[in-house]
Amino acid sequence: MHEHDPVIHEQDDDGRALRQARDFRESSRRSFLIGSAAATVVAADLVATRVIQSQRDQTRILPLDDEDARARFPNDRWVLFPGYKTSWEEGLWILNSLRPALSRRAQMAVMGYSNRGLDINNVVATMNRYVDNFRLEKLYFYGHSFGGMVAVEVAARLRDRGIPVELIFLDSSPSSRYDVRDARMFDGVVRLYEAGVRVPISLRGTYELGERIVHKNERTWSQIVNQTLEQLSPLAPSSELIQTESSYIYHFDVSRFRLSLGDTKVVFAGNPKDGVVDYTTARAGWARSLPDNVVSVDHRTDGALPAHASPQWNPVIYQDVLSAVQREYVPVPRGGGWKSFF
Repeated sequence: MHEHDPVIHEQDDDGRALRQARDFRESSRRSFLIGSAAATVVAADLVATRVIQSQRDQTRILPLDDEDARARFPNDRWVLFPGYKTSWEEGLWILNSLRPALSRRAQMAVMGYSNRGLDINNVVATMNRYVDNFRLEKLYFYGHSFGGMVAVEVAARLRDRGIPVELIFLDSSPSSRYDVRDARMFDGVVRLYEAGVRVPISLRGTYELGERIVHKNERTWSQIVNQTLEQLSPLAPSSELIQTESSYIYHFDVSRFRLSLGDTKVVFAGNPKDGVVDYTTARAGWARSLPDNVVSVDHRTDGALPAHASPQWNPVIYQDVLSAVQREYVPVPRGGGWKSFF
């Protein structure tokens, strides 16, 4: 009997309005708290990033301790030159995955590039001090992806100082920028850098995620997530380091070192399914440019996923390749012991 009573309708309208106001207040409060929490996390992350990266403003050589290798090879080193956008931690992870093979010839260390940017003069000077400090007698270089370019230049410049490198192992390393498949994005990064544009540190990880999704055929989704999180971590390389690495790749000219490597042996290994570096042009480029030093371009990492420079994900495949390379091209050091033969 009260269905059309205007007073009752007015009370219902008031009730709905109160409920909507309460719901809006709760929703706004939740949104504010979530937004505040997210802002706090981002701010804390950026502060942590700045602190950690400021602590990595010097180029350093990071040892991977191996008691057995230290006892057998006190004056010999494998040094890994990390690839594009590879953090200090990932460099050590890569080296550790190769330990069963590399420790048969030498102790192991990683070249840690400065977060102020890649300075090849600084890298050479750091390597030179390292050799002097530990009185090293034999050096073997592992060039991980773009790190192969750096390894070749460092080896050439060390030889000028009377410090020979016995072997350089190139793991899917481009011989020039023309071997890099993602040329458009790569050229854009270099042009921005050389125009004076510096990518804000808050955007780190965005490019890496897009790049990995584009090359999805090379990675599982869990690897995409893990690798992207690494680049979002405060431990990841700085934007400036990534941009200077891009510039180094862009301007690298291997022909400059054709007569500078002496007796250093160079071995290229790669994967025909590599979606980052063109396997065919890279192996041909190294063989053509360093004819007196390249002793093999025939080793392959078939079955590796991702196909490009991934010993940390495929240790057994890479260990087998390196063991074969060492047996053929790296003589067993004196006092190496019976384990060095296997």
